[in-house]
Formats: sequence, structure tokens, C-alpha cells
Amino acid sequence: MIIPAVIIAIISYLIGSINSSIIISRIVCGKDIRESGSGNAGATNMLRTMGKKYAVITLIIDILKGVIAVLIASVYVKYINNGARYEEWGSQSDLAMCRDLIAKISLPYIAGVCVVLGHNFPIFFGFKGGKGVATSLGVVMMLDWKVGLIVLITAIAIMAITRYVSLGSIVGAIAFAALEIIKMGYLHEWNAVQLVCVLILAGLLLARHHENIGRLINGTENKLGAKKEA
Repeated sequence: MIIPAVIIAIISYLIGSINSSIIISRIVCGKDIRESGSGNAGATNMLRTMGKKYAVITLIIDILKGVIAVLIASVYVKYINNGARYEEWGSQSDLAMCRDLIAKISLPYIAGVCVVLGHNFPIFFGFKGGKGVATSLGVVMMLDWKVGLIVLITAIAIMAITRYVSLGSIVGAIAFAALEIIKMGYLHEWNAVQLVCVLILAGLLLARHHENIGRLINGTENKLGAKKEA
């Protein structure tokens, strides 16, 4: 079980490492997006430096990375849980143990963390990537669409009211962690690995926005519509 889990984690990381904003900017204008605007390899910087068209394309691809990574892990878990490969296990008890182990390690959550790590620190681009907002959204929507929808609505509302994309992302990260913890408590389904993954996902978003947090506190953060991020 450990080997398949490691393989899925690696695949998820490699999927995340395919940074669409860097690839698109190099193809379209022969310049790395990290050399323009805020220097961030993400949809917001693409919007401010290359326009809505390429920003939307980047956003969709980044979200799909999170969706695909979690989907691969979820399909694998379902495949084993359904007993489709039962003949490879010595006994029914072996299969039950495998189910329990998969549930305990929460493979889709691990895949979610790894794909975001890949986006933030892509092996193909010198480990300098984006902030992982869109990819995290894809992950959250796949893990639990109801939680994801609440997080999305909350983030968009904050962005619309304040015109601070960073603030919406930060609040969304906090909301995701809070909702997941509340859900575990309500359902009495505490899972240490899942909890750690949730905290890592939220923590990564907050950590990647540390400069934005400083500018928000100082009142110097650029609002949506500005030519480039401060």
C-alpha cells in the first residue's frame, strides 16, 4: 500500500509542477511571467500582465490540476475498496486491512497537498511557482464540493467587496480549514492524516501570501484592476 501511495503522491506533485502561466507566457511572448508584474506564476499576475484571455486559460488549467490529482487518488481508492482486485489479496481480511489503511491515510488529501506543492515549487521550473490558489480550489472542490462551494462563495464575496484578491484567498484558506475541522467534529470522524493535510493546504496558502498580508496590514496592497501587484 505504501508504494502505490508514494507513486500517487509523486504523480500529483508532477502534475502540479506543470505551470501553465510560465508555459503560456513563454509561448505567447517569449518571456517568463515570473519576470513581469508581481513575479508570481499564477492567474492574477497573468491578468495584470497579459490580459483576461490568458488569465482565464491559466485559471482553468490550474484548477484542473487539482481536480485531476485528487481524481486519480479517489479512483484508486474506490477501485481497491470495491474489491476489483480481490484476487490479488490473500484473503478477505487482507482486503479489509487494505481498505482501513487507505481510509486512514486519506490518499485524496495527500494527493491534494502534493499537487499544490508541485504548483508552488515546480521541479520543471526551478522550484519557483505560484501561490496555489486555483489549484487548491480544484483540490477542495474534489475533496468535498459542499465545503468547496462555501469556500468559493466566501472568497469571491470578500474579493468583490474589498477588491483584494489576496484577502479573498486568505479568508478562503482559513474558511476551508475551519469547515473541515467542524465537519470532522460533527461527524465524529477524526482522522489525523486528513487533519494534517487540511492544515498543510491552508498553511501553504497563508505562507505564500505572507507578503500580501504585510501589505494588507500596511494598507499598500494593490486592488484588483491595478496594472501590477505591489
